[in-house]
Amino acid sequence: MKENTIINLVKGIGISIIVTVILLIIFSVLLAYTNISENVISPVIMVITAISILIGSSIVNIKIKKNGLINGGIIGGAYILTIYLISSLLNWRFTLNLQSIIMIILSISVGILGGIIGVNKRAVH
Repeated sequence: MKENTIINLVKGIGISIIVTVILLIIFSVLLAYTNISENVISPVIMVITAISILIGSSIVNIKIKKNGLINGGIIGGAYILTIYLISSLLNWRFTLNLQSIIMIILSISVGILGGIIGVNKRAVH
């Protein structure tokens, strides 16, 4: 793997995390100031995760222009691994459960989809 590709993959993970933080802040404000039920937290977090990975993977794979499946899967997998490492550091009771496994599969799958979209989209100049 070329050094440039690795740098782009790290950028994709970074973009995904930044998008996640922005969307979670917006969602937190909505939760605090509206009557949205707390029952929607888990599904919304899954959607935010998927959107974030899709954006990060797509943007980066437009630049890489090849191996969208692999690069997208790496971005999705590394993103969720990073999130789980941070979560486990912040929460000592962190456990791997069915929802975690679903999130891992979702993250890698959406990363792959983003990679496919990115590779097949022409870069805007």
